[in-house]
Amino acid sequence: MEYVYFLSNASVTLRIVNYFETMPFLSSASLTVIHQINGWIVRIRIPFFLSCQEDANVKAFLSELGTKFNVHMKLQMVFWNLDMGESVINVMRNYQVVIVSYGKPNFNRIQNFREEFSRGLGYQPETLA
Repeated sequence: MEYVYFLSNASVTLRIVNYFETMPFLSSASLTVIHQINGWIVRIRIPFFLSCQEDANVKAFLSELGTKFNVHMKLQMVFWNLDMGESVINVMRNYQVVIVSYGKPNFNRIQNFREEFSRGLGYQPETLA
């Protein structure tokens, strides 16, 4: 199963990561977190089918925090290359995207990215709030 959502800021993105880290039935989920100028794209892949109730719960939670995102061709290629085992660095270089986290949900990677990016700019943009 796969879910792709657009989120407005880092706080919301961190809430999703926390949710996936704490829900036992989502322990094998893989998250791809991409930062863009106007927000965040999060792709969640679960290697098995969820029950109808679990699927509805995940969709409801994600819809509260963001909007379902229709993946355009460039991002499809990014996801495909990552899934085929290409290194994150090569995918970022080839497709000019910022992949903050890939694989097991990682709260610290997103938090560190947020702090480093803000420190480098000298202020915190709205998407990093």
